[in-house]
Amino acid sequence: MTTIVRLSPDLELQTESSAETRALGAALAGVAMAGDRIGLRGELGAGKTQLAKGFAAGLGVRDTVNSPSFTLMAEYQGRLPLFHLDLYRLAGADDVVAGGLLDERQGEGVTLIEWPERLSSILDPGRLEIEISIAGPDQRLVRMRAAGAMQNRFLDAAREAAPDFARMAASSRP
Repeated sequence: MTTIVRLSPDLELQTESSAETRALGAALAGVAMAGDRIGLRGELGAGKTQLAKGFAAGLGVRDTVNSPSFTLMAEYQGRLPLFHLDLYRLAGADDVVAGGLLDERQGEGVTLIEWPERLSSILDPGRLEIEISIAGPDQRLVRMRAAGAMQNRFLDAAREAAPDFARMAASSRP
């Protein structure tokens, strides 16, 4: 069962499985709006892509979502367009800009950015920050930080859905 670890302007919770991490992503997608940008931080294997898969499902994306490590950006169609970037292989913001990974189309959808530390907050102000860390074999500690009042809806959605993650995860299993 998912546990909310700390309540404050930030939110910290623990998921007990990759299915619960996907359920968290789906809950966040339920309140997503055009122009939202979300940074997903965490070491390799922490669960960033699992959260992205759930987010995509929550937007109604039917395509298979994988980490775009080798393509850098993948686009999906759902309730809102989803732009999933993986900046792991880039050296910094100059590479992001030179690679054309930021453009005006993203204002019409939601952009999930894995390894957002490669992109200066100056170029990407106001994004929701989510940090995922490994807390056990299947458990993940998820810390969410809203950059401003507009992102508080994501924290509220996660707080409201947390007690139901186990049920949501069970219903989404094949």
